Amino acid sequence: MGSVAIVSGVCHGNRWLVVATRWLRLVLPLFLAVQDGRAASPRPQVSPTPDALERLRAAAAQAGVSFPLQHVALRVYKQQRRLELWSGETCIKTYRVSLGAEPELDKVREGDHRTPVGTFYVCTRNDRSRFHLFLGLSYPNKEAAERGLRDGLITRHQYRAIQQSHRRRTRPPWNTPLGGEVGIHGGGVGQDWTWGCIALNNDDIEELWLACPLKTPVTIVL
Repeated sequence: MGSVAIVSGVCHGNRWLVVATRWLRLVLPLFLAVQDGRAASPRPQVSPTPDALERLRAAAAQAGVSFPLQHVALRVYKQQRRLELWSGETCIKTYRVSLGAEPELDKVREGDHRTPVGTFYVCTRNDRSRFHLFLGLSYPNKEAAERGLRDGLITRHQYRAIQQSHRRRTRPPWNTPLGGEVGIHGGGVGQDWTWGCIALNNDDIEELWLACPLKTPVTIVL
């Protein structure tokens, strides 16, 4: 009788194990998607406020340049936690920023929480970001790809894909060991809190969203 009960208990336990495993297979991907900001339900679209446009127009007038801005470029100075908006040879406005958790170092690989250094361009624009608005940067750039190939972090095929995207001025692969999805977004400033992105206050990223089309050049220096 005791052995029958033991066998029955084992079978009952196995059945619950199978049910639990099936449940995890269904629920875990949804949980991870929510954690990563990729939940199945779309995020609401964000549009800059009219005030953002007026602030940008006023900054252009004060700087003595035409509006809408022409020949726009961004410059980021990591040590000063400062981003500058330029129109041609004129600095229009400066913004305070927060960086990755390792702010003084150049980005090398996925997950190092470092903001990259170098020359980039805006390669994506996302108005449904969990960080208000998101301007994606063309990291990894050519220099990062060359370093990654030399150090054995990426394959030659990945290297060629990155190089080709930069020749075409499109988004480079964001799924290599070098990392990706680095951009300029909202969410607020204070302590360096991002995973490598450049964060601004939401009002400020709205101004940059209006000023910076795709392919806008971005320079990041220490």
